[in-house]
Amino acid sequence: MSTYFLLMSLTQDGRNLMHEDPEVILHAAHSSDLTDVHCMGLYAVLGNYDFITVLEAPDNEAAARFSLELGVKAGVEIHTVPAVPVSRLDHRIQWPPTEDSPPIPKEFEDDDS
Repeated sequence: MSTYFLLMSLTQDGRNLMHEDPEVILHAAHSSDLTDVHCMGLYAVLGNYDFITVLEAPDNEAAARFSLELGVKAGVEIHTVPAVPVSRLDHRIQWPPTEDSPPIPKEFEDDDS
């Protein structure tokens, strides 16, 4: 499973929904039919965004479906950010590459070669 942060801002419709039911985002986040996507946490925050959701999903497609569904149900604009645990970044890149290094994809090769 991959982790995603959903940075959410209320739309005017979302503000109206929140006024009617302060838990509308919580209900929307937990009412998804996507069984392979899990809302791990929902936080109200200060700053550029109103709420942040921590999401676990099998892939970008599932996260996008959840994000779209949540945006419609809760009246929020969502900026979805895939997250990588810092512990996975400890693989050091060897430079210059050796013969054992994976090949460079053609789209990244210099045209001068």
